[in-house]
Amino acid sequence: MAVHELRIPLKDSDVAPLELGDLLYLSGPAFTCRSRLQRYVFDEQHRLPFSTEQRNVLIHSGPIMVRAVGGWKPVSLMPTSSLRFERWGARSVREWGLKAIIGKTTMGAETARAMQERCCIHACPQCVSPNLWLDSIEVEGVHLLDELGSIEAAWQLSLDRFGPFMVDIDARGNSYFDRMDTVVAANLPEAYRMLGIPPGFEPTRLWNTRERPGNGR
Repeated sequence: MAVHELRIPLKDSDVAPLELGDLLYLSGPAFTCRSRLQRYVFDEQHRLPFSTEQRNVLIHSGPIMVRAVGGWKPVSLMPTSSLRFERWGARSVREWGLKAIIGKTTMGAETARAMQERCCIHACPQCVSPNLWLDSIEVEGVHLLDELGSIEAAWQLSLDRFGPFMVDIDARGNSYFDRMDTVVAANLPEAYRMLGIPPGFEPTRLWNTRERPGNGR
């Protein structure tokens, strides 16, 4: 595991050497994005109202902001689960020229392929602490506040050693969590044996898949 201090806009030469498990600190311009912004641009075909050329880091987050003298101040910012946005992930990487996405959990295979094509990575926080990074964030402005609301708007941020975040998808499309799933699956039979759980055990379902609530049964 290595620790990297990177400055935005990120270049291919910044991103390509990163390995799974490496830690990142980011400084420079970035923006927030959730589902409504991506639906607004990709599904409803509106133009993204700002350039990502010099702001090529996306943070999956809906921060809580308050008005302050001369602008806005963050009072809470926690990356949300990126996997929720997989349907737009590959397009955001390709069409917005992203070099890094920051969010909880990870993203899926289609986004990982786009990251491999475009030399982009995904990185996740090591904890849940929405106030941990406030001293690293300055609000430069906001786009689409009236159209999308404060949580879903595209907040323009200036970051100062924002992190650390762990690389979980590298620029070669490798996934830290996919590798962990493989390790868990390999060790599961021995864990079941040690716990006295019989082979073929399946977790209890909340309901029969053929008798889901609301299907008239």
